[in-house]
Amino acid sequence: MTETISPLQSLRSVLAAETTNPSEVAANSASKANSNASRNIYLTYFANESLQRADQLTRLFPQPTARPALYGVPISIKDCFDVVGTITTCGSRFYAQHNPVATKNSWVAQRLLDAGAILTGKTHLHQLAYGITGENVDYGDCLQPRDATLLTGGSSSGSAASVQEGSALAAIGTDTGGSVRVPAALSGLAGYRSSRAVSRGQERWAGAAHLAPSFDTLGLLFRDLRDAPALANAIFDIPSAPTPTRPRIGCVGEAFLHDCEPEVLEAYTAWKQRLTQHGAILSPIDTVFWSDSLEIFAPIQASEAALIHTGNFLHFEPAIAERLTWGASLTSDQLAPLHQRLEAFRSQMSLLFQQVDFFILPCAPVSKLHAGQDQSAARKNILRYTTPVSLAGLPAVVLSGEHIGAAFGTGMQLAAAPMQDAYLLAFSATLA
Repeated sequence: MTETISPLQSLRSVLAAETTNPSEVAANSASKANSNASRNIYLTYFANESLQRADQLTRLFPQPTARPALYGVPISIKDCFDVVGTITTCGSRFYAQHNPVATKNSWVAQRLLDAGAILTGKTHLHQLAYGITGENVDYGDCLQPRDATLLTGGSSSGSAASVQEGSALAAIGTDTGGSVRVPAALSGLAGYRSSRAVSRGQERWAGAAHLAPSFDTLGLLFRDLRDAPALANAIFDIPSAPTPTRPRIGCVGEAFLHDCEPEVLEAYTAWKQRLTQHGAILSPIDTVFWSDSLEIFAPIQASEAALIHTGNFLHFEPAIAERLTWGASLTSDQLAPLHQRLEAFRSQMSLLFQQVDFFILPCAPVSKLHAGQDQSAARKNILRYTTPVSLAGLPAVVLSGEHIGAAFGTGMQLAAAPMQDAYLLAFSATLA
């Protein structure tokens, strides 16, 4: 059942009324941190720093009307972003041992601090952010606080777990091939993957570790879609926008969804019904050209990741080392036609958005990744659902299935045209 007020609105309200204060918020966050069975949601938890930050906020902003947008809001950050005084591990013990201590905050971390947030810590991720399950040979697999038999999904695994356990109201993640969307969906959360155009540029990636610059985007995980516009505005400068009243929404057909679990299909049907009730005009879309998405995506991603991690491949888990070795072997003559196909794909997606404002499909064909089981086939199966959005650089939000009474873990992705983030966020907020 949806609460009458969102988590961010609720926290802002009690802080403004001074029925709580940042120090109490930070202490409450600390009491919930690393509550999953694997005790690895945070690779670095800022226990003392959070309390010091909370005390500082109280002194700096005694007047409620003068407080910044995220005053006292606990937010976690994926451990591929620099935070002063910490080592950015990228989920790898090799980098934990060889990267220097950060002397400057990443752009994202500084934005959070400037907006008044309390940084709770740096969270677990699939090694190098190069995986979709949340497994990690160096730091252990990230298990859901809610159910220790389930993986969170990845690569923003700890980001999802921190929000699920309540130590963070929101979390910073990255999404290259689905790394915000998949853990948000599998962990029963909302999520936002920004347009590639919103995320690109040296400034926004300052102090952050790339995986594949052609596809990397910044994103958020949180509980309630109503909080997305405010969070995106405070962190990424996404402006407010009028709510679309009769959006045209494209629906992916049965041929594409042939491998979906029944409960995922049930959630998809339920969300389409909810969208219709909100005035949307639904119509089928042709996704035949999506069939080679992974064939385009995987080699470009691997080649770019290989350049970043040159010389270090053998220090990473075997599956990732194998992908990096493959990426390094690809020649410019092999990559050139793939980049041409990428541009052709983006052109076809642009034509699609002449027919619709948004489109919807599941984040994954499954709702659960069971811990301890062989997940070697999961990556390819899931990426077929996420890479079309990644290739086109689209913004997307995650619609939780549980939110509308469907099965836990059955998240949908609602995607918009590039740079239509504000309209997407405004519309999705009405769905809560």
